[in-house]
Amino acid sequence: MDGDIRQYLLHRPPAPAADGEGDGPKPLLIAFHGRGADAAELRAKTRLERAATARGMLVAFPEGLGHGWGAGAQATKQRPDPALDVRFTEALIKHLVRTERADPDQVYVAGFSNGGSMALRMAAERPALLAGAASVSGQLPTGAAAVEPTGSVPVMVVYGADDPVRPLSGLPSPPPDPEEPILPTRSARDSAAAFAAAGGAGEPVTRAEKGYDRTVWRLGKDAPGGDRRSGGTVQLLVVDDAGHTWPGSTVPPPEGFGPVSKALDATDTILDFFTAPGLGH
Repeated sequence: MDGDIRQYLLHRPPAPAADGEGDGPKPLLIAFHGRGADAAELRAKTRLERAATARGMLVAFPEGLGHGWGAGAQATKQRPDPALDVRFTEALIKHLVRTERADPDQVYVAGFSNGGSMALRMAAERPALLAGAASVSGQLPTGAAAVEPTGSVPVMVVYGADDPVRPLSGLPSPPPDPEEPILPTRSARDSAAAFAAAGGAGEPVTRAEKGYDRTVWRLGKDAPGGDRRSGGTVQLLVVDDAGHTWPGSTVPPPEGFGPVSKALDATDTILDFFTAPGLGH
C-alpha cells in the first residue's frame, strides 16, 4: 500500500454450521493500537476477539507504521503524507469485504489513545464508510492538525476522568517529542460534541451510572447521512478513578498511565453500542 507492506492480525468468527446458518456477510471491526504499541498488545488488552466471537464479527488489528497512526491532518517530518493511514484503512476494509465476506454496511472502527484518535479521524472524514466508531483515551486533533467531522455517524468516546497522559480536558499545548510530534487535541467532551453537531444532534442528556457518567446526544435525521442513522447517538462515557487505560482490561498498564477501572467493561460496552447505537438513551 503506497510503497509499504502493511500487516494486520485477523480474528475470524467460528465457521458456520453445516446447514449454512451464519454463512452471510459478517460485521467487521478495525481496531487501532496505541502509539508505541502494536496489534498484539491491543488484542491482549481488549480481548476484542472474545467478545466479537459471540457476535459473529470479524476483527482486524492493523499495524501502524512506526508503531503509530497519522491521526491528524497536518504533514510532519515523520509522516509527510497525512492521509496515508486513511487510505490504508479504506483499502483494508475493501480487501476484507472481498476476501472475508465482511459486510460493507456493518463496518466499525475503534482504538486506544493515538489509535482512538485514528478511529475518530476515520469517522470524521469517512462517515459514509462506517456504521459506528469508538475511541478509548483518544480525542480529535486540533490546531494545524485539526480533523473536523463531516457527517452523521454513531460515535462513542470512553475516557478516564484521571488520565495523566492525555488529560480529559485535552492537550492544547502538548510537549515536544523528538521521535514524533504529539498532536494538540480537543477535550473528550468537545470531541464528542463535534460529532454530535455534524450529526444534527440536539442538546445532550447526562446521567450518573455506577462508576461513570454517560452523556448522550441523539443524532438528527436532517444531517448528511442522517436518514440511515435512525436512532443513532453520540456518547461520552467519563469513567471515575480511571487513567490512560482500557476500562475492564486485565493487562496491567505501563507505569504512569494510572489505574484501570473495573466499573466498566469497555470492550462489551463498545460492541453493544455498535449493535444498538442508541443504547443508553
